[in-house]
Amino acid sequence: MMLRAVIRRASSSASSGLGKSLQSSRVAASAQSFHSVSSTQTLALPLPRGTHSRSFHHHRSCPGCPDCSRTVSSSFRGTTLQRWVRPFSSDTGDVVEAVVPHMGESITDGTLASFLKKPGDRVEADEAIAQIETDKVTIDIASPASGVIQEFLVKEGDTVEPGNKVAIISTSADAVSHVAPSEKTAEKPAAKPSPPAEEPKVESSKVAEKPKAPSPPPPTKQSAKEPQLPPKDRERRVPMTRLRKRVATRLKDSQNTFALLTTFNEVDMTNLMKLRSQYKDAFFEKHGVKLGLMSGFIKAAVSALQHQPVVNAVIDGDDIIYRDYVDISIAVGTSKGLVVPVIRGADKMNFADIEKTINSLAKKANEGTISIDEMAGGSFTVSNGGVYGSLISTPIINPPQSAILGMHSIVQRPMVVGGSVVPRPMMYVALTYDHRLIDGREAVYFLRRIKDVVEDPQRLLLDI
Repeated sequence: MMLRAVIRRASSSASSGLGKSLQSSRVAASAQSFHSVSSTQTLALPLPRGTHSRSFHHHRSCPGCPDCSRTVSSSFRGTTLQRWVRPFSSDTGDVVEAVVPHMGESITDGTLASFLKKPGDRVEADEAIAQIETDKVTIDIASPASGVIQEFLVKEGDTVEPGNKVAIISTSADAVSHVAPSEKTAEKPAAKPSPPAEEPKVESSKVAEKPKAPSPPPPTKQSAKEPQLPPKDRERRVPMTRLRKRVATRLKDSQNTFALLTTFNEVDMTNLMKLRSQYKDAFFEKHGVKLGLMSGFIKAAVSALQHQPVVNAVIDGDDIIYRDYVDISIAVGTSKGLVVPVIRGADKMNFADIEKTINSLAKKANEGTISIDEMAGGSFTVSNGGVYGSLISTPIINPPQSAILGMHSIVQRPMVVGGSVVPRPMMYVALTYDHRLIDGREAVYFLRRIKDVVEDPQRLLLDI
């Protein structure tokens, strides 16, 4: 019995020692494995006895991986050790995105007309990088921050909406230096497969040329009576701009909606031109703007609209809306199309205010910087085709207005004045109106008021 007890103790102590040695070897091996992983940005600490080890290994180059920016943790007997693993990638960096801005309440999309910058160009904050052409105006897309343009996400001619991403701009110089070589290396292998790609093109072109051989017979079959059309290579097909399409649509809608009728009259410009030549120097010296003929016609239109309020009204369904204000639109022809900015509160302006407003709006329209708000609304339109030499025309109403006044060129014509025939600077004026709302009587009276005020500007002072 004593011998058996001694043998049991010896075996238990041996197994216990062997278990300890095996466990310590396992801990050492696991700790060694954990330490070997530390070369790749992981956590390495000696583990206490009885604690299981875990290798937290992650590679560096993993852009976009969610594991790169999470907290790595391990628990050692109630103690939590944490370390933040910072993501790093050669093709990422601090970047911002340029998006399409809000273009107005009535504009939902636009066409990307042109890029003002190229990938790789440096831009400053709020610097324009592209232009969007809408139905009414051209809008700039500005860079949200200073940096270098990495790439454009859309192409010229694409339709974009507010909020769409247009470009990626890097604000980090390091990121740009990393991106540039990657782009170059990507371009080099892309150029290698190009030679074999050309060979099938040549073959396909040869195959395409073979069926062209039987083409000569058609000319022999043509009869002498068939018209000889010009060759297609002498024609050019150019897509319409959004502004031109919008103008075309609105003008056609105007013809289809309104009962258009035009009445004419002629105006003797002698007194207005004399007034202009007499006071133009003093006017410019005081107000800093030249005295033109448009301000005289705007004032005459305001007086005529006050005498004939129905011309300033508009049909809305089964109702007539009478406007108690006078906002006069002026038609301005630009290289991109016709725009119609608005002189707001024209009835409260003097000649100088009108001339300054016209010059400012015309300058913005020609530069393409006019805003949508400056073209919205308007109760009546004045169009001066005389600047282009038009002698007479029938203007089309600008919806949702009910009438438009057309001015024309000034021509010396023989007129009977006091029983004698004398040369006079004469201008034809035309009023196109919606005959559903405005009768011929009101239209003629309106033009008559225009004629009276322009021929005798003193009527404006006396309000007669």
